[in-house]
Amino acid sequence: MIKVRVSLRPIVSKLNLPTVLKTTILPGDSTERLFIATQVGEIFYIGNGVIGTFLDIRPRIIKLGVSSGGYDERGLIGLAFHPEFYYNGLFYLHYSVAGTQGPGALPGAFESFKPNPCDSRTLNLKWINREIQYDHIDTVEEWILQSNGQPQKRRTLLSIRRPFLNHNGVNSLNFSPETGKLVLTTGDGGSGYDPFNLSQDDMEIAGKIIEIDVVTNTFIDNPPVVTRFNELPVPIQETLTVIAKGVRNIPGISFQRFYNQYIKYVGNVGQDLVESIFSFIHYKPIPVTQLIQASLMKSEPDQEGFINFGWRGWEGAFPTSIITGCSANPALNEKTIAYYDEAVKTSVRRLQPLTSYFHEDPRTDKFRATALTGVQPYMGNEIPDLSGNVVFTDLARYKESQLPVRGALAYTRVRTDCKLNDFNVIETNYNFGSGSAYYVSLGTNLNQTRLYLGVYGSMKVADSNQGTVFEIVP
Repeated sequence: MIKVRVSLRPIVSKLNLPTVLKTTILPGDSTERLFIATQVGEIFYIGNGVIGTFLDIRPRIIKLGVSSGGYDERGLIGLAFHPEFYYNGLFYLHYSVAGTQGPGALPGAFESFKPNPCDSRTLNLKWINREIQYDHIDTVEEWILQSNGQPQKRRTLLSIRRPFLNHNGVNSLNFSPETGKLVLTTGDGGSGYDPFNLSQDDMEIAGKIIEIDVVTNTFIDNPPVVTRFNELPVPIQETLTVIAKGVRNIPGISFQRFYNQYIKYVGNVGQDLVESIFSFIHYKPIPVTQLIQASLMKSEPDQEGFINFGWRGWEGAFPTSIITGCSANPALNEKTIAYYDEAVKTSVRRLQPLTSYFHEDPRTDKFRATALTGVQPYMGNEIPDLSGNVVFTDLARYKESQLPVRGALAYTRVRTDCKLNDFNVIETNYNFGSGSAYYVSLGTNLNQTRLYLGVYGSMKVADSNQGTVFEIVP
């Protein structure tokens, strides 16, 4: 692949952490505007160099950064505009609800859980006492921009109890251009190594890609708080289909038109080894009612054409491993397969990644990964070497010699032979000075001819006003 160099053009700065970057055209307007959702609950829009506030729901957002030293993965993490937003004013939000802080599903175990292949108890943990042992509640809501220009909430589509504060997904709401349905992407619920194996359990909402039929009105405006599909009222079950499972954590789903069909791209954030990007065209979603029926009958639903990314048995193309220091050689790490039986069970059912990039990579033209934060196809012509390719961002490229921290921008392309593909780093010439620059989000405009990059100066959402949004330009 060709080496690509780009520039970053600042659009707006001194924002709180920008989690979602989308464009749309406001009703009665003629200009496509960039909308920026921040993790703390603000949504701004920019057009002709002017920034305005579209919505501020900060009082609705859980208090961020308090229980985790400033770091947090909750907050406003999803924003999607209805395909007919210009005419109907409908848009959708996914956020963590104020006042819902709980003790966690494994109190004191945030990010500290590790399975022990020699101790079956650690391989078969169950999430019990869910109504009291949880971290917070996420909501997916439908809003409308009223004729007076004021947004108003219309109804709640889902209320989901989450076990830990991390792995809630980000850029978690997107509309499918194929089905017209709202697509919700959920992480596995958090901690590490998916302790309850929620991502592979067909009844669990965690660790899935879910389509929501927003056209059908269930007339249930305040659904119960749930963790499993079978806890939902039947009218809501009937609006849901599941595209995929085996998700660890996910920066949304994106769609690239390819003749008369769409290539879907999904990134899965890794545990210790590797970050992975998956692509697929054909899939067969399973209605939630069908999954529930199979569960009641204790039978296996027909999963032909159903997408499985393999987690927790697989981390991308590798069996999920525990990394420990190598006593024989301190310069090396020893890797032990964490869930051997699960890796075997899902080995032939899982989708192979399109590309992977590594937390440790000896190649001089690559980088050491931290966490995948965005995947978007680029269909523009202004950066010809990227045209038709898939661009992705990593939170921070770590090299011992490189301080302060810088994020990473890279690209890959779909191979016609469907084999695992390599990736190339995209070099940028922007001078961030002495401050850190974590690449936290990636977005495009409606026809995918422009790319937008969200950058933050800290890993902590509690550190305010350190965000800048750039356009990626030649």
